[in-house]
Amino acid sequence: MKNTNEPDASSQAPSSERALHSRFRRARKMSGAMGVTTLGTLLPGSGYLFTGRRVLGLAVLLPAVALAGFVGSYLFRDLDAALRFAFDPQRLTIAATVMVGVLLIWVAVVITTYVMFRPLDRGRLQKIVGGTFVALLCMAVAAPLAVAARYSMVQADLVTTIFEDNESATTPIDVTVDDPWGGRERVSLLLLGGDGSVQREGVRTDSMIVASMEVDTGRTTLFSLPRNLMNVPFPEDSPLAEIYPLGYRGGGDQSNWMLNAVYPLVPTMHPNALGKSDNEGADALKEAVEGALGLPVDYYMLVNLAGFRTIVDAMGGVTVNINEPIPIGGQPGLGIPPETYIDPGPDRRLDGFEALWFSRGRYGSDDYDRMERQRCMVDALIDEARPFNLLRRYQALAAAGKKIVRTDVPRDLLPAFLDLTMKVKDSPVESVVFVSSEKFSPADPDFAWMHDKVRKALKPPDEAEGNEQRGGAPVDDSPSGSPSPAPGSTTGNGSAAESCQYTAAE
Repeated sequence: MKNTNEPDASSQAPSSERALHSRFRRARKMSGAMGVTTLGTLLPGSGYLFTGRRVLGLAVLLPAVALAGFVGSYLFRDLDAALRFAFDPQRLTIAATVMVGVLLIWVAVVITTYVMFRPLDRGRLQKIVGGTFVALLCMAVAAPLAVAARYSMVQADLVTTIFEDNESATTPIDVTVDDPWGGRERVSLLLLGGDGSVQREGVRTDSMIVASMEVDTGRTTLFSLPRNLMNVPFPEDSPLAEIYPLGYRGGGDQSNWMLNAVYPLVPTMHPNALGKSDNEGADALKEAVEGALGLPVDYYMLVNLAGFRTIVDAMGGVTVNINEPIPIGGQPGLGIPPETYIDPGPDRRLDGFEALWFSRGRYGSDDYDRMERQRCMVDALIDEARPFNLLRRYQALAAAGKKIVRTDVPRDLLPAFLDLTMKVKDSPVESVVFVSSEKFSPADPDFAWMHDKVRKALKPPDEAEGNEQRGGAPVDDSPSGSPSPAPGSTTGNGSAAESCQYTAAE
């Protein structure tokens, strides 16, 4: 039988709490308090309303709904606006600051909602359970906002480091944010791989691939050029064409006449020949490649090959087919054998170290084998660039990219390039590799013949003639005439994990 002389729980509470209890609603059980606190977490301000604090509840709820609606409409309905936002350092910094403020307010709302609605009569265990529950809710709120704020600052730093203030003498001048391609049907990006720091003078570009992309469909053709291509002509309207009327011939021995010597030597021998630029070597090489292919080169991207392994590791590795062992190390000229080999096999998963040697290993092969493996690696990286994978590893990718990437792509065009990249990922990527043959010699190339092969490779598929397959270069279907796959490649269509077929320019 209840002792009527024993005061109840509410009478034991301080008078101030009893007064509030009579004015606003409180939970009788912990389950009710936890439920309302959860509601107040998912819809900030609704918990205040449930307790009877209408003014405070509306003051929080209405701005929260308005902010959520603005973010949703801005980021998820207008992709172009979202992409521009992602490459605007100023707006990214503002967004990070706002997110930190929202985080602090949201956590305060969670805590105060629980404090206002919790039961007055709670045992020690209930206090521990309630405090732990609120802490978990605060962590659930804080974690995504903290990550988003961190990513915003990382992205702002990345954009500022790589894409801001890159002055070029050879980028298109008739492009705008509204017309990023200047009415062109195709845009070409010169992909370069060098062995030194992207900021260091004297880098030799041993990997040179032009990606020519249809802006409407994303259909892409890759043109791989040998590093030892000689006497490369410059476009007729280029100042370098007057300096090198017979094609590029650097000073000294013939190793300085090769295509891979243009980047380090032209700025040294003829500074400011093309005009004011932050990277005269890249500008000169873009014009040399344009002269070699007869294809305008709009932009470039230089990657330090030694740091390339960092990018691959940051992505979690890449998958390729390997037809024969790929040597790691070794110097044939000195009689030094490879340290080991990458074993052949289908769907081989390579880490950064292995991917680097897959792309650049020369022992027992030639430059053309290496060019094909590099083209294969480009395909593998495209395959690996899934949105969730990139987001999950974004901080590592951004940190690596700042150190090893240099480009003249303007920041204002990055949203358009990103949109084009998504089209490229979903479209066929074809390849033409200029390999040594009876019709093509890097030491004495027929550039008119090369231009013709490029024109045929860029024809739409329904205009391909006869047996001109995969980029338009003729392929003999007989066993003796078919181009054999280079090491690291297979024949057939599909992703890099399924094939690494290329069309030899014959």
